[in-house]
Amino acid sequence: MSSPSPPAVPSQIAPSLTFREKVERFWLRVTEGLELNQLWSQFEKDARAGYQLYARELEGKQAQDTRPGRRWLYTAQQFFWAILEKLSPARRVLLLLAVVLMVFNPEFPWHGREGELHIVSLDFRLYGGLLLLGLLILEVADRVVMKRDLEIAREIQTWLLPGSPPAVPGMEMAFTTRPANTVAGDYYDVFRRPDGTHLLLAVADVAGKSVPAAMLMATFQASLRTLSGTRSSLLDLVTGINRYACTNSQGGLRFTTAFLAEYDPATRALSYVNAGHNPPMLCRRSGALERLKAGGLPIGIQADAAYQSGSVTLAPGDWLVVFTDGVVEAVNTRGEEYGEARLLASVATSSEAAPQEMMRRILADLDAFVGNTPQHDDVTCLLLKATGA
Repeated sequence: MSSPSPPAVPSQIAPSLTFREKVERFWLRVTEGLELNQLWSQFEKDARAGYQLYARELEGKQAQDTRPGRRWLYTAQQFFWAILEKLSPARRVLLLLAVVLMVFNPEFPWHGREGELHIVSLDFRLYGGLLLLGLLILEVADRVVMKRDLEIAREIQTWLLPGSPPAVPGMEMAFTTRPANTVAGDYYDVFRRPDGTHLLLAVADVAGKSVPAAMLMATFQASLRTLSGTRSSLLDLVTGINRYACTNSQGGLRFTTAFLAEYDPATRALSYVNAGHNPPMLCRRSGALERLKAGGLPIGIQADAAYQSGSVTLAPGDWLVVFTDGVVEAVNTRGEEYGEARLLASVATSSEAAPQEMMRRILADLDAFVGNTPQHDDVTCLLLKATGA
């Protein structure tokens, strides 16, 4: 009877990781490959955003005592309450208890059997730290659940926006949006009217940010798509959208600025209505600048508001730049706004480029200007270039 064969030995055994390699792998997983300067930049931006969130609670509140020391103490108290009130009552108690345990370190004398004096110290800092860790875990759990829901909302929101520009004779275009939060209140759209030839362009900015603005944006998109399916004129379309928006605008508090335009590729004519939006810039190839201002009130303020339409004709080499206020009102660390002058300069230096390249340069210039300042509003831009085709 033959003896059993020994188990096969692999020709190469993977060497175990050294301690340094394990540390490097752990650090890479934590930082996701970011360099130290990138981590610091991200922390600085997060810190500024967090401070602005709590500082809003202090706006309009002034200390009764005008002495500098008292003012500082009052501001610190109000800032503390602004943080505390963001938590649920149970977590407020947990936070207060953790803070007390971390700073409360009592000492008291104790006499031994032989009369020796001993100082007994009770150190609760470890328990305070554990309570803070437990509070952090609870807050992270809430954040993860909320972030997951917002990511789903953002995915749904992207379905409402066009994925790529349609092919239009004599025109090239590019568009983009950057939400200040996970979901945005800005909206853009490009699609054909029922006749199959005219193109409808829309850029809108709902008052507010985040989830409430995103919900109103979805309502605006649905009404625009529904009403534009009829053969109504552009003025009738805007009037109908405004009447519908006024039914759920909370008395005009939830309004929307919008620029709506209809383009005829055969004649290169662009008719438009500017409903309280930032006037788009028509940059002629000759260097002349026109602002498209004709229109009326923002949508959702007044049900019987009257609107006017304007009309321009595009020539080869002309650029139409449509944007929301998040572009020109973006601020840097010194509180300076990006402004329309910088946007115009960026357009002028890229006038010979394709729209996608111009868009990339505009965003790069905006990022360089803003630096580590948190984005406070949604950024949306739509570029049209008339070509000779």
